[in-house]
Amino acid sequence: MISEIRLQKVATRLVMAGLFLCVTAPFSEAQSANQAASPSAQSLDFASYRTGVEPIFMKRRADRARCFVCHAGSTNRFRLERLSPGSSTWTEEQSRQNFQIVSQLVVPGNPNTSRLLMHPLAPEAGGDANHNGGRQFETQNDPDWQTLAAWVRGQKGSGTSRP
Repeated sequence: MISEIRLQKVATRLVMAGLFLCVTAPFSEAQSANQAASPSAQSLDFASYRTGVEPIFMKRRADRARCFVCHAGSTNRFRLERLSPGSSTWTEEQSRQNFQIVSQLVVPGNPNTSRLLMHPLAPEAGGDANHNGGRQFETQNDPDWQTLAAWVRGQKGSGTSRP
């Protein structure tokens, strides 16, 4: 009788341990994948950001506001530094602060899961339906979208976009 009760307790513990592993293993794998894709694990290039990505935020668009108009000093996740009075570009220090914010909006190596690229992309092209600034990119073939995607993929010297 005593050995049967002990056997049941041991069996119950083993079942519980197995269930625990089944439930937590996917989270551990996802956490490892996220850590591998984090900016600390896969470095985003500041020089490529400054010469290729940041000018996109300043670029004049025929029927939409420039990114920095809404995002300079904003309180949302994509918060760019305000330009100094009389300046048309950011200082290196301001660019570094912008880089830190923008880096949090991308998944290095994966443009299609990066908020920076998907939020302003037209929904018909797979983007977010809720971007108050309009559709900055109609398709993923847009040259500016491609520049952003190349930077997120870690391709250095991904081109320069002029405002």
